[in-house]
Amino acid sequence: MSSNPVPRIFVVDDESVVASTLAAILQMNGFSAKFFTCPLDALTAARLKAPDLLISDVAMPGISGIELAIQMRAQYPTCKVLLFSGQAATVDLLEDARAQGHDFDLLQKPVPPTELLLEVGKMVNATSQTGAARPVRSSWIAATASPAAQLPLAQEASNRNGTTGWKPVGIEAGKLNRV
Repeated sequence: MSSNPVPRIFVVDDESVVASTLAAILQMNGFSAKFFTCPLDALTAARLKAPDLLISDVAMPGISGIELAIQMRAQYPTCKVLLFSGQAATVDLLEDARAQGHDFDLLQKPVPPTELLLEVGKMVNATSQTGAARPVRSSWIAATASPAAQLPLAQEASNRNGTTGWKPVGIEAGKLNRV
């Protein structure tokens, strides 16, 4: 009986705390996840071993997550893509990409961990050659099933200059806790 390889996931966000937190959640649930704060670094790493799934923020300096997704799919056609964003203008960017023949799934920031895991599970299961479902750790899903436990991956917070930023959620002993 052969086992399915662990899906390789690249997480890209120019905000290190968001990228590292997403990768940690995925790793806690049995995925091979590596995070990047620069989209070009993710493309370089893909040359050594391409990911099965790219999870990327849309709005980043240099190249956007949509441009990264287009390049990744062009070079690695079997790579699935899941984008996330907290900006309303993202919808217009996605529509432009769709008009060019590119269709990507989008999650809105902040991303609740259960939603992230469900979407990732659907996407990696769709790539399974045997069709066998790859279970997400059920104890973690059960622990987060109550509405009170549905914590966002990161909480919006006002910083000193009045703009919004991201405040991480703490990870401790396999559970998510507010910091």
